[in-house]
Amino acid sequence: MKNSESLKEFKKLNSEQITEKIDQLRKDLFDLRFKQATRQLNETHKFKIIKKQVAQLLTLSKNQSASQTTPD
Repeated sequence: MKNSESLKEFKKLNSEQITEKIDQLRKDLFDLRFKQATRQLNETHKFKIIKKQVAQLLTLSKNQSASQTTPD
């Protein structure tokens, strides 16, 4: 993924940063949908990239919360 954050960079984030990044990406996705509805969007491939990033961040968030609640 050129010009976007990779999974390695996402793993360096803490839970608050992950939540903020998810919120930002969801806003970006909303903006893309709005542009598509008004026929202003030329780069439709960004939908796939952003949705994939959101899924990766949600998975990391879930894994982090599961590892914190697991008793050692």
